[in-house]
Amino acid sequence: MFGIGTTEILIILVVALIVIGPKKLPELASTLGKALGEFRRMSSDVKRTIDLEADRAEEAARTREAQQELYGKNETPEKETSPVEILDAEEKAEEEAREDAPEDTKKDIEDNDQRSQTTDSGVTTDKEG
Repeated sequence: MFGIGTTEILIILVVALIVIGPKKLPELASTLGKALGEFRRMSSDVKRTIDLEADRAEEAARTREAQQELYGKNETPEKETSPVEILDAEEKAEEEAREDAPEDTKKDIEDNDQRSQTTDSGVTTDKEG
C-alpha cells in the first residue's frame, strides 16, 4: 500500500499516538475512514461517468458510420424533413401531375377533389349506401 512497509506504518502510528493523544486518535481514524470512503465513492462515480461518455461517443461513431453506409460518404442527412415540407412537396407533385395528365384524367381528378371537399364539410352528395 503506497510503497510503505509494516515497520514504517507502525512508526507513523506511534508518532500519531504521541502527537494526537490516545483520546483523539479514534476520532481521527474514524474521520479518515469516512473521508477515504467518500473519496472512493467519488472516484468510482467519476470512473462510471467517463465510461458512460466513452460508450456514448462510441455509439455516436457507430451511428455516423451507419449513416455514411446508408446515405453515402458525403450525403449524410443534415436535418430531418419537417411535416410541412413533406405536405408542400406532395401538393407540388399533385399540381405537376394535374398539368401533365390527359384531359379525361384531369376531369376525374377534379371530380374526386369535389367529393373529398364535400365529405370533409360533413355533407355527402353520393347516394350510395
